[in-house]
Amino acid sequence: MLTVADIMTKEVVTVTRDTNLRELAGIFETRRFGSLPVVDDAGNLTGIVTASDLIEQGRNLHIPTVISIFDWVIPLQGERTLERELQKMTAQTVGEICSNDVVTISPTDPVSTSADVMSDRRLHALPVVEGRKLVGIVSRIDIIRNLVHK
Repeated sequence: MLTVADIMTKEVVTVTRDTNLRELAGIFETRRFGSLPVVDDAGNLTGIVTASDLIEQGRNLHIPTVISIFDWVIPLQGERTLERELQKMTAQTVGEICSNDVVTISPTDPVSTSADVMSDRRLHALPVVEGRKLVGIVSRIDIIRNLVHK
């Protein structure tokens, strides 16, 4: 049975939480990646940042719909949504826009499991970890290449 370790990319381009957004944009532009793992100094996975996260900086601010009852103003989407939007729009570093909730896979998992996870979660790539340590990344193209070479 073929495992994720057999098809994953082992030399992964990563960024840190301190990487500035201009540098991140340059990596996305020159390397044509859609997402990048965020790691700490020890190589532990701490998050993931996508091109979509970066694009949010250029979008218009959506002022939430509110209900006014007597003297109270209640936002329908919640204050946290507006706060998160503002934070992303004014961010200067990867740590301010990346997602900390990362879907990962183990190098010993079957390739079919990675395909299932990517399909179910609509992801284009999965960081491969042993414990918290990033050891690779598997993308849709890795799975497709595997199918072609069978």
